[in-house]
Amino acid sequence: MIAQGQALPDATLSQLGKEGMINHKVKELFAGKKAVLFAVPGAFTPTCSEAHLPGYVVLADELKAKGVDIIACVSVNDAFVMKAWGETQNAGEIMMLADGDGAFTKALGLEMDTGAFGGLRSRRYAMVIDDGVVSLLNVEAPKTFEVSKAETILASL
Repeated sequence: MIAQGQALPDATLSQLGKEGMINHKVKELFAGKKAVLFAVPGAFTPTCSEAHLPGYVVLADELKAKGVDIIACVSVNDAFVMKAWGETQNAGEIMMLADGDGAFTKALGLEMDTGAFGGLRSRRYAMVIDDGVVSLLNVEAPKTFEVSKAETILASL
């Protein structure tokens, strides 16, 4: 599993924008920026939709006031699903990034197999990234939601 002090792996994450599909090279996306990246097991799922993403939507301005350039949500879903989920959650300040094949999640070592529920998914986590390097990594224990909350990350900045 990736650790604090390590650079993000080479990977590509997708985002569906107004002009169509954007494929972001992870190293380029986070180069020279302070970012908060949080991951959810699945778009439109209960904890993700009722608490995790909404917390970042509500605290986006406060996170940016602390010097955060990018707030991004990533999930092993496709870009169409991530865009639709972001729209239903009024997540205009959040980059909704798709890790369609789970390659980024696997490169981080943060994948989990949910079997018939959805197969390969991401563990729930949040990280602070400084110029492509993980400066804080909070990974949730199974079936918990504490350390990756927006409030927890905001308090750490």
